[in-house]
Amino acid sequence: MATAPLFTAADHARRWLAGYRGGEDDVLASSSDPAWTAMFEELAAVASDDLAHARERVRRHAADIGVGFRITGEPDERPWPVSPVPLLIAADEWDMIAAGVAQRAGLLEAVLADLYGAQRLVADGRVPAALVAGSPAFSRVAVNLLPESGRHLHVVAFDLARGPDGEWRVLADHLRAPAGAGFALENRLAVSRTLGGLQDRLNVRRHAPFFAALRAGLAAMCRRADPRIGLLTPGRYSPSYAEQAHLARYLGLLLVEGADLAALDGQLYVRTIGGLKRIDALWRRIDARLLDPLAFDTHSQIGVPGLIDAWAAGNVVLSNAPGAGVLEPRAWAAFLPGLAEELTGEPLRLHNIATWWCGQDRERTRVERDLNRLVIAPAFTASPLGLPDGRPVAGAELTGVARAALLEDMTRRPQDYVGQEMVRLSTMPVVIGDMLEARPFTLRVFAARGPDDRWTVLPGGFARIGAAADARALALGEGSWSADVVVHGPEPQSPESLLPPPDTLQIRRNPGTLPSRVADNFFWLGRYLERGEALLGAIRLLLGHSIDADGGAALAPATVGRLVGLIVGAGAAPHPPGLSRAQLTAFTRAAMEDEAGASIAWINAQARAIGAGARDRLSSDVIRLLDAPFPRAPGLLDRAGSLQRRYAALSGLAAEHMVRTDSWRFLDLGRRIERGMGMARATRLFGMAPGAGAGASSDDLSTLLDLADSQITYRQRYPTGLARVPVVDLVALDGNNPRSLAYQVRCATERLRELPVLTDDGMAEPQQVVAIALAATLATATAARLDADVLGDVERRLGTLSEEVARRYFLQGAEPLRASGLTLA
Repeated sequence: MATAPLFTAADHARRWLAGYRGGEDDVLASSSDPAWTAMFEELAAVASDDLAHARERVRRHAADIGVGFRITGEPDERPWPVSPVPLLIAADEWDMIAAGVAQRAGLLEAVLADLYGAQRLVADGRVPAALVAGSPAFSRVAVNLLPESGRHLHVVAFDLARGPDGEWRVLADHLRAPAGAGFALENRLAVSRTLGGLQDRLNVRRHAPFFAALRAGLAAMCRRADPRIGLLTPGRYSPSYAEQAHLARYLGLLLVEGADLAALDGQLYVRTIGGLKRIDALWRRIDARLLDPLAFDTHSQIGVPGLIDAWAAGNVVLSNAPGAGVLEPRAWAAFLPGLAEELTGEPLRLHNIATWWCGQDRERTRVERDLNRLVIAPAFTASPLGLPDGRPVAGAELTGVARAALLEDMTRRPQDYVGQEMVRLSTMPVVIGDMLEARPFTLRVFAARGPDDRWTVLPGGFARIGAAADARALALGEGSWSADVVVHGPEPQSPESLLPPPDTLQIRRNPGTLPSRVADNFFWLGRYLERGEALLGAIRLLLGHSIDADGGAALAPATVGRLVGLIVGAGAAPHPPGLSRAQLTAFTRAAMEDEAGASIAWINAQARAIGAGARDRLSSDVIRLLDAPFPRAPGLLDRAGSLQRRYAALSGLAAEHMVRTDSWRFLDLGRRIERGMGMARATRLFGMAPGAGAGASSDDLSTLLDLADSQITYRQRYPTGLARVPVVDLVALDGNNPRSLAYQVRCATERLRELPVLTDDGMAEPQQVVAIALAATLATATAARLDADVLGDVERRLGTLSEEVARRYFLQGAEPLRASGLTLA
């Protein structure tokens, strides 16, 4: 008979709430909403009385989703720090926030339309000219260039602070390339997987309508009925690249970099394996000054020459429009309340924090007088001399030389500074260790313009939680934790999704456009994975791991020398001075770990870098295997075995889990070419050994079978023993052996036949000609007459095939604009 638990989930929830000390400014102190009790009961049902377990569980879910971020200057991503405790906001309170967000977005759109149009606000003196013309974010190129849709903003984000009195106020506006909507989505996924019952129990408002409006709004601004929309990313070193890849995959957008795009005759195209394909809209996540080196920063390496011309002609939508960032600086907070009354006829529903721009004499005098009660901050994005690190600072904390330097520079260049009131933030519960503690937070909210030209606000957004208990907004910085934000109410929410309804009649098996850069990445990912697997096989043989029915006798010195030569030829390590046990151990360690050469560690790094740049097209399992740290087992053989199992897992995922799209074809093509070159080289070294006129040594042949992973097949087929001709036939010419040279060439030929061609005349393209000729050479060869010269020629021709594939599909620079036969669709 089962016994009842000593404590129920409700008991744990009450205990946590009773022990929580949030203070008067905490969201729990001023809330009698039973939603918090319900949330903690759901949390206790998962974690019992172990809050640390709940934190680790939600972090594991975030890792499974693939959430990560990068600190500028760091080579590797960090795991996304999501809290298991969401921030709860009641529906009526949220509706007031959403109304204020929509109003603010409309106001900022109206101001931008004037600044880049009639400029009446400046002419009439309602906005100082220095605030506009003196801002680094003001784009003179965009003046009088009205977007085709008539709208400058499509997606906006605002940072909000909740004060001790419960009032929400705006800390910052994000208009250039608002980041974080993907993090909000990922937080929701991770928390909902942890607290599965919360969605229905609290009637949580869903995110899907916002993202549907975002995508539909972009499409509505395009000229074509079925537009091709891209998300323009700076690349994998962007701090929010993982978020961008997740958003592109979720919204069905094409994730592109500047090198993927080409502007031609006022149109924008993406370079694909099938030619140039037209792009109708870009949701840009790069700074406007880097968009087009012909229009903005000439040093930009990630922009698209001619993009602004295509935008000005109305042939491509840019979201948001260049120059939108002019309203982001803090100085604008001093003028928006008055502009709201002027342009909308009503006061701001979400107030700014009180701000005084020192570019005006009266305001500067007030800031200097009340310096000890204010926060001093840069007015624009640049760091003034008085604030060399560019961060806001409490005036009361400035003393001595620092205070004198600030006042001196404020007198010299007052327009570079603002004074702002000191804001105290509300706190919310967060799991620290195994306890709930109060930490200050800010809320980032998002709004998108839908197809009806109305603003749709994402219900909740995400919260950023400070690491310390200091509740001043000044001290929060970027935050150390994030939390899902749950908007709850009395009305049940119907399930909504961006996925088509289950009974839809629209079927699509075409995976869509494959940019040339992505094809290049998949091709080389296949080559690196195969190269690493083959190199590990050679290293394990050298360490003594070979299949031998006679008990594993040591290899002959001549065979060992050739095996060392194979590894040296791969560039993994320099040739050892001798072949003693100690020297070979040092040699194999270098071949595995020395990143100065093409070692296993180096190959892993290349594969990991490619995987990081293809997150929108690889599963989280593949990404996790590629990102796994280098094993640190005590023995080299164990380390090599662990790595080889990892490579085998990656190979299995590609073979059994990847849909046979063009991405998979390039991955497989790269693997086949690399394996074919390796088998040609190994057969030449061990199957045509010098001085073995009647046949190579048994150690040579056994090593060749090991390298081809064909020992068992050979011994089943030829139980009488090793002979050179049967071994060579099995590893080089047997088309039924998936490790043989002939099999690799046959598969490469099939992959090339499946890839798109540029003409419809039925003639083979150069890369196909090379592959067909190689296949014919091997199909007519015999093992008895196959010699080192033929194998060397096959290896060179496989290298030529790789070059022809790159020349045809991996277009670089302006080449696709010069090539003949490219389709423009």
